[in-house]
Amino acid sequence: SSCDPALRPIIRRRTRSLPTSPERRKQAAVQCQVPGWQSRMNRVRFADALGLELTEVKVFQTGEDPSIPLHVLSRLSINSDLWYSSSDLEFTMQCLVPDFQQPADCMDFSSRLQEQQVCLERVSSSDLGLSGSIQVCNVAFEKQVSVRYTFNQWKSLHEVCAHWHSSIPEKNGQDQVDVFTFFLPVPPFLLQLCSVVQFAARYQVNGREYWDNNRGKNYSLTCRTHPLKMPRECEESWIHFI
Repeated sequence: SSCDPALRPIIRRRTRSLPTSPERRKQAAVQCQVPGWQSRMNRVRFADALGLELTEVKVFQTGEDPSIPLHVLSRLSINSDLWYSSSDLEFTMQCLVPDFQQPADCMDFSSRLQEQQVCLERVSSSDLGLSGSIQVCNVAFEKQVSVRYTFNQWKSLHEVCAHWHSSIPEKNGQDQVDVFTFFLPVPPFLLQLCSVVQFAARYQVNGREYWDNNRGKNYSLTCRTHPLKMPRECEESWIHFI
């Protein structure tokens, strides 16, 4: 499974308050020397150390901690490990790791699908949540596929609908199969060691209900320490910001 956080592109614009050419600065100096020329009211604009505009200014009270996005914290953690590393660019991150083998990689995947009518295909994790795919037998056109999940050992539960993605035509005597995809948002508190997410796939068609709960054990992912490596030449390519 992929546990690396998805990196987001960084777009920066140059502040308009900075001079763009020597001619512009020269023109401004000439205007100030013209007799009777009155200067206009000065305008103040805030910029950071790179001369980039600040889009928002927030004043924090004493004892109030700023809210930092999870993906930023992940990048800052990477930056800290890179800074103190001597030879190899190695660091660790905490992410949700499946406690099971990906069902699509198992030899009995096709037989499980025919037996249960629904079977989880794959699941992957990121700093935003869990993404996965489910296969169901095409029993009828009208069907509903969902994922029921919990963060606290089923003391409370949530359910999210899966969406149709594609169809696999008949082959080797097996009926057509539909592929559905789903996304489970993961709250930040789950990215702590030993936190667990459990879920099961639900398939409703023709007034009947089918489940794939990993043969009664449910599918679970546990937050663990995951080692990552990066080539030394990539050290200068990391830019971290809040």
